[in-house]
Amino acid sequence: MPEGDKEIAEKIAVQSDKKLRKALSLQDLFFMSMGGIIGSGWLLGVAGGAYLAGPAAVLSWIIGGIIVLFVALTFAEIAGAVPKSGALVRYPHYTFGPYTGYIMSWAYFLSAVSVPTVEAEAVLEYASTYIPGLFQTVSGVLVLTPYGILWGIFLLVIFFFLNYAGIKFLGKFNTVMTWWKFIIPTLTFIFLLFIFNASNFTAYGGFAPRGWSNVFYAIPTAGIVFAYLGFRQAMEFGGEAKNPQRDIPRATVYSVIAAIILYTLLQLAFIGALRWGLSSTPAPGQWADITNTGIGSAPFFTELKYSGMAALVAFSYLLLIDAWISPSGTGWIYTGNSARVLYGISADGIFPKTFLKIHEKTRVPLFALIATVLIGIIFFLPFPSWYLLVGFISSSTVLTYVIGPLALHGWRKHAPELKRPYSLQAASIIAPIGFIGAALIVYWSGLTTLSWIYSIILFGMPFFYFLYAPTKLKMSKGLSYTLGIVGIIVAILTLALAYFFVLYPSPKETLAQNMTYFLIIWFIEFITFLGITLISQAKVAPEYKIYFKSAYWFIAFMYISYLVVYFSVFGYVTISKFTSMSPLIPFPWDTIIMIVVFLIIYIFGLRATFKTEDLSAIIEEQREPEMPIIG
Repeated sequence: MPEGDKEIAEKIAVQSDKKLRKALSLQDLFFMSMGGIIGSGWLLGVAGGAYLAGPAAVLSWIIGGIIVLFVALTFAEIAGAVPKSGALVRYPHYTFGPYTGYIMSWAYFLSAVSVPTVEAEAVLEYASTYIPGLFQTVSGVLVLTPYGILWGIFLLVIFFFLNYAGIKFLGKFNTVMTWWKFIIPTLTFIFLLFIFNASNFTAYGGFAPRGWSNVFYAIPTAGIVFAYLGFRQAMEFGGEAKNPQRDIPRATVYSVIAAIILYTLLQLAFIGALRWGLSSTPAPGQWADITNTGIGSAPFFTELKYSGMAALVAFSYLLLIDAWISPSGTGWIYTGNSARVLYGISADGIFPKTFLKIHEKTRVPLFALIATVLIGIIFFLPFPSWYLLVGFISSSTVLTYVIGPLALHGWRKHAPELKRPYSLQAASIIAPIGFIGAALIVYWSGLTTLSWIYSIILFGMPFFYFLYAPTKLKMSKGLSYTLGIVGIIVAILTLALAYFFVLYPSPKETLAQNMTYFLIIWFIEFITFLGITLISQAKVAPEYKIYFKSAYWFIAFMYISYLVVYFSVFGYVTISKFTSMSPLIPFPWDTIIMIVVFLIIYIFGLRATFKTEDLSAIIEEQREPEMPIIG
């Protein structure tokens, strides 16, 4: 590739990487991941799980955790080989080039930057038990009032200043806070055993009162996968680790295993301690009403408060303190994480180089940090509730996790000379399982979530075609700008059509009309995405065509899952408004079909990997002796 802006951006990125302070130990990295894991998920996810799956939510936590563990194992190898800050938006770029890399980076950035917002909402959910006016009920869902949004903005500003203080301070401060976050959930589980009622697992509709499909639907939509997603923090802060090749894989895997044990026990305790028919709990057996009653805003606090035991009531008020600490701890970590994601996209040469600038004193990417806080504030508007936002975050994040298994084998094939301190055993088995598991979580998230995610991915097209394609790929500005504008227009159009005619149809609409509207929306999005890719491939120079060829597996991944989900039980929430008939593709046959589809897509995804210039640069970087950074 000729010398130009790309080479300049790469040199700036390398210099910025070297300026980051190498201060994090194995313990710091482990607690970074656990600090990201133990947040609002443990405080609210158990209620969301019980609402959707009843007692079977215990299985949802185990299944979701095992899937995340398979994914984490694949990332452990590639993160140890290439430790970079903003890692999860740089790995797709290293594996498939800038086009597929940008699509995944954009989806991941939106999910990461919205996490501080959802954690602030979780703080306010618990705070609403003693601060009036934070929430109001709209269509049966508790949403923030303008007063509550102001409180949320205040929390995001606090998260900013904790990160501005620098990575060394944040790492040590977070370790102290995470010890607290370990102790309080553990004590909560122990105390709830004193009021444990085993009949709650069988007496009110059986073990799976809302159907077995909801056991899987709960994984992405009830906050279960969301609770596990913090494992990636060790990777995101990898560029600031003392011994990244050794410590990042360990911290990643250890954190997921610890989380599976902790969360499963907490869900078990919550179900067993549930007391029906109180002022803050639903009528006996009404699992679907859990998130609409007081216990949905403060699950463990409510159970302990109404336990009838003085010691447990006293401890319940300690949870009100933890309800500020646990979500806030995750919130300030993700604020730093989001800044490093933005830093990583800029290091890939797509976003402006301004976001690569490192503050000389605190060694943090300051402009990226400011930008992520401002964007996080915007997310209060379309998703003014923890339960509304958590499904979007989970699925858009996991959508990008499919890169781990593909990068593992792609790098082994195209870059065998990479230094790999940790090499995953049985990778030929674990990697496809991790890919299929992550893909299924996206599929299980349902029609509404996929409609948002795929439209928003198209919405991000202008950034690539305005900022990257004309300068880095030498595409004509007229064509590049046109493709970007088409992407954003189609995204806005299809999202509006989906919202008003498919997801929330008028009473006069028929099932046939709803299906027709969906198929039109699906076809327009699919043809737009495919057409933009094909045109770009045809119009760039021969050496750049591979960037677009490597994207077709991902387009197939998105739009096959989007099509099938409408006709499955996971899209049935829409179809059931018109008919009581079963979904066209019943559970579990839809999931079995998608397992086969995802396995085929995995094979084509592996064939699409290639030795990118950026991956070659990483290999050369590893060959050079590392110069110490003073300060």
